[in-house]
Amino acid sequence: MNAGASLPLRDIHEPVAPPWWPPAPGWWLVAGLVLAAVVVVAVVIWRRARESRALLRLFDEEVERATDPAARVAAISALLRRAARERDAQAAALQGGDWLAFLDRGASEPVFDGRLGQLLLEGGYRRNVPAADAEALQAAARTRFLELARGRR
Repeated sequence: MNAGASLPLRDIHEPVAPPWWPPAPGWWLVAGLVLAAVVVVAVVIWRRARESRALLRLFDEEVERATDPAARVAAISALLRRAARERDAQAAALQGGDWLAFLDRGASEPVFDGRLGQLLLEGGYRRNVPAADAEALQAAARTRFLELARGRR
């Protein structure tokens, strides 16, 4: 009566595990989205770098056209005003300390509150401007010009 005891029993057979390649369609979608995001980020970074190089080239060319240090200071002042107008139309009307405070506002480090600021305000009208002072102003103004022109706050 016990017929089941004489039957040979075998263990449960599990199916073969699926291979890891090719991945499921969902993984292809995820890979495509990640690739698209990487391409978009790379294009944005490339464009910003190209824009920065073009702005710095514009700055350098305009300043190099000036014949003497006083003319260089005047060119730097005009470039900073142009870039500031792009960010805030009211910046064109600022004078003196208000103009220097605007330049230092939001800058990575305030530079125009001392000697360089006074040189920026008065240097274009001076007869003799030391070349070293004009170079120091150019280096500081170049960085701030890029920040203003790119709209960084």
